[in-house]
Amino acid sequence: MSAYNLTVDLGDRSYPIAIGSGMLSAGSYLADALAGSQCLVVSNVTVAQLYFQELKPSLGDVTVDLIELPDGEAHKTVSTVQSILDRLVESKAGRDVTIVALGGGVVGDVAGFAAACYMRGVAFVQVPTTLLAQVDSSVGGKTGVNHPGGKNLIGAFHQPRSVIIDTDTLSTLSDREFRAGLAEVIKYGAIADTEFLGWLEENMATLLNRDPEALACAIRRSCEIKVDVVAEDEREAGKRALLNFGHTFGHAIENTVGYGEWLHGEAVAAGMLMAAAMSDIEDAERQRLVSLVEAAGLPVDPPAAGAANLREAMKLDKKVQSNKIRFVLLRRLGDAFVTADYDDAALDRALEPTGA
Repeated sequence: MSAYNLTVDLGDRSYPIAIGSGMLSAGSYLADALAGSQCLVVSNVTVAQLYFQELKPSLGDVTVDLIELPDGEAHKTVSTVQSILDRLVESKAGRDVTIVALGGGVVGDVAGFAAACYMRGVAFVQVPTTLLAQVDSSVGGKTGVNHPGGKNLIGAFHQPRSVIIDTDTLSTLSDREFRAGLAEVIKYGAIADTEFLGWLEENMATLLNRDPEALACAIRRSCEIKVDVVAEDEREAGKRALLNFGHTFGHAIENTVGYGEWLHGEAVAAGMLMAAAMSDIEDAERQRLVSLVEAAGLPVDPPAAGAANLREAMKLDKKVQSNKIRFVLLRRLGDAFVTADYDDAALDRALEPTGA
């Protein structure tokens, strides 16, 4: 399979995205993205054992260091970023060091945040190895960590120099992690592309069987949608907020039940259906989204965490303005909007499990 190439158009900070099979060892993609002769690969104990040795030769003739982080959302913290910064200082890394994030969304977020902080900003490259990271978190320059009070409250916008997506890495994902990534894929169809949504309905079984061509198609279209949005609204002043469909609810679920108890994609899946329940759309459209989420093997109901607890968690959502929670809702499938004008009773109903 040849690589499919996209560009995130951000002027002098534009960068390429390469999608394909065998990209970890595909010649110059990685080496060309490095800023200098020093490289720190940030991974976790699981992914490093699987892919670091395959990746290393592609970095070329540079000094390569590796730091292996603990695995899991519970380690997406300031202290984890501190450990990366400590390694950079210990190795006397200069301003031309490149941080390579090899792993899922947690690795990419913490490595990118460390890159944003070290010497006020050094280069980094995203090499996402989970479906969720490949279609969402590796693209767009959002980096950061969680706080006990809320998801992703501490962070920075810091764009990578390149995103290199090797679809072969999905073969080692657990079924649960793989399905969680499908939530973000479904999101793109729900907010922006009903044709893609229909394709997902027709091909969900094929995707769940991890067919390489179907996966490449889903990843490519997801990235195309996100690339267009990020190029128009890099720092989420407007249109980019639409990419948070389901996330206000999802982040509240993660914060309330404990990071890692529900995977991010699982929480987003339930969150999308909660947002759909608040939206003024036809029942048939709402059921269409429920059926697709269900076909992906994802939760269609929030946990029994209590409406009051979820509401409290949402107060620290980054989209809150003037003490008013802002939601991404649907006018219809493929047409999303952001609003702070909602019915409190409808919100309460959305926060409670339906028993579906």
